[in-house]
Amino acid sequence: MKKVDQPKSKRFVAAKKSVDPKKSYPIAEAIELAKKTSTVKFDATIEAHFRLGIDTKKSDQQVRSSVALPHGTGKTVRVAVIAADGDQQKSAKAAGADLVGEKDLVEEIKGGKINFDILVATPDGMKLLAPVAKILGPKGLMPNPKDGTVSANVGDVVAKLKKGKINFKNDDSGIIHTIIGKTSFETQKLVENFQTILEGVTRAKPSSAKGAYIKNITIASSMGPGIRVSL
Repeated sequence: MKKVDQPKSKRFVAAKKSVDPKKSYPIAEAIELAKKTSTVKFDATIEAHFRLGIDTKKSDQQVRSSVALPHGTGKTVRVAVIAADGDQQKSAKAAGADLVGEKDLVEEIKGGKINFDILVATPDGMKLLAPVAKILGPKGLMPNPKDGTVSANVGDVVAKLKKGKINFKNDDSGIIHTIIGKTSFETQKLVENFQTILEGVTRAKPSSAKGAYIKNITIASSMGPGIRVSL
């Protein structure tokens, strides 16, 4: 093992001792603790992880939606747009899209060049994405009407994404992983972002899900220990 790894390990062990694994913390207290236990020197991201009581093998119990965070994520999001219509392309560029195209952009994706975090498409643009669906799907980048990334008004979608709109969905283990902000944010702003996401996840509950829907929630900073949040 390289010696350079030891300091990080010691910092994490020290940070973990500050967190009681048997305790669930009120959200404001949990966020303060996440800030204090950040083990990196840069402005770390704070994430929330929702463990859901859903059966991920059933298609009608998949959770996927979006919310607009009142204080943004603190992260620069690169947005690409696939649109065949010239007016839609102009609208996307005016709203701040980082990449705008149609067949040319699809060819770049096919060649493995993916210089964006979120892909938005017009309904007719979705037809162009068929050849690269197997590339975008596993990466979670395929546009989807459920999270608003397929729209006849891509300019509006891009503007909201740039201001702090985020998409979320469960993974194969039934967990939603999402950003709530940065350690440099005021605690109250992080609390408000968290509450917005919690409301969004709650609204997205599948009607066929039985029993406890949100089983537990933890938050953590980048490379920091998990902190359980009281429901």
